[in-house]
Amino acid sequence: MGLNGMSWFDGSVDWKKSLGIKAASVKDSEGSNEDSEDSEFEDEKDKKKKKKVGFRDRRIIGYEDRIRAYSTPDKIFRYFATLKVNIDGDWEIFMTPEDFVRSITPGIKQPEGLGLDSFKKFDPTDETKRQDKDAIGMLEPDSIFYKFGQTGLISFSDYIFLLTVLSTPPRNFEIAFRMFDFNGDGEVDSEEFSKVQEIIRNQTSVGMKHRNHSTTGSVDHGMSSALSSYFFGTDGKKKLTVSQFLEFQRQLHREINKIEFDRHAENNLISERDFGSVLLTYAGLPDSKKSRMLKRVRRKYKEDPKGITFEEYLAFWRFLKSINDVDTALSFYHLAGVSIDQETLKHVAKTVAMVELSDHVIDVVFTLFDENNDGELSNREFVSVMKRRVMRGLDQPKDTGFVKLINAVVKCATSTHMYSD
Repeated sequence: MGLNGMSWFDGSVDWKKSLGIKAASVKDSEGSNEDSEDSEFEDEKDKKKKKKVGFRDRRIIGYEDRIRAYSTPDKIFRYFATLKVNIDGDWEIFMTPEDFVRSITPGIKQPEGLGLDSFKKFDPTDETKRQDKDAIGMLEPDSIFYKFGQTGLISFSDYIFLLTVLSTPPRNFEIAFRMFDFNGDGEVDSEEFSKVQEIIRNQTSVGMKHRNHSTTGSVDHGMSSALSSYFFGTDGKKKLTVSQFLEFQRQLHREINKIEFDRHAENNLISERDFGSVLLTYAGLPDSKKSRMLKRVRRKYKEDPKGITFEEYLAFWRFLKSINDVDTALSFYHLAGVSIDQETLKHVAKTVAMVELSDHVIDVVFTLFDENNDGELSNREFVSVMKRRVMRGLDQPKDTGFVKLINAVVKCATSTHMYSD
């Protein structure tokens, strides 16, 4: 089903509004094989405390990480989604935003009792299961997830759309928009955007792995009607500009970052060690090496921790969005024989990425990556790890490249233009 396709989720606002399904507070064990004594768990009162990750949990986390890395999107969705709702006898699976972030973040264990095809069931007709609070009580009132529906829950179609948006560089969307903008007004209608979305998705690792599974309910019905109304108006006649869509993408990245930050935050700060752990989430480094890196950070700031604010966290993310340009700049310094010290990185961030990184964040980054404690950064490893971090593991190797993407867009655009005449 295409852009204008309706699902019961989007057309059933009344029951969701009255039901107010509350996404249960779950006890997410955060850990990995390295430095396990510092892993954090959240208890029922939302208080953080240290707890060692046992052998069983490490085995489960390893298994779940393999699902994240190698399974098809429908299996990943069915494994990490936690809600199953009954509407008129039909059951459909939904993720909370927390579920979504957990599905793309290695090292975070799925809540006990939930896993592949195991969900919390909700029946909107059962008065005994009604909740008093909103389904996604932790979301901010202006959350981007409310664009997917009034409760902020994520259907399988929404999940595929989110993965596509997160794994595609803004530049690719800019080019695709221009290819389908036949009259040159800088806007696309819903039908044209449907083609843009399909072309982009099919060139991502998500699209290449995806296949519909009607027997499990994991079928991509296209964009939800709630999101379609947000982009194109309730009558579907409004047009969408690339700047509007890229702003949506920017807000989505910001909210994902906020969920990641809040998982570690206490008093609106995360520790230097947790910040380092987040940076290494997708590094692909040996556990022993990651453990050494994180221990350096923990030991340095153990006596005088300052913490990292969300503003600092977000500024570093904006810096990472320009990591390819940063890579080029750091390579120039390296070829010129200039060492990459903290002042150099701060200068590159400001001049290349247009981001003002705090001295404290830069100091934490150097502590994490400076193996020999000489005050200089190994730009090769740093850039390699940061490139993986910015893609969140959504750039698995595939048989296609950017040239194939452009060729596909041109071919589709040409055929569409011919048939429209």
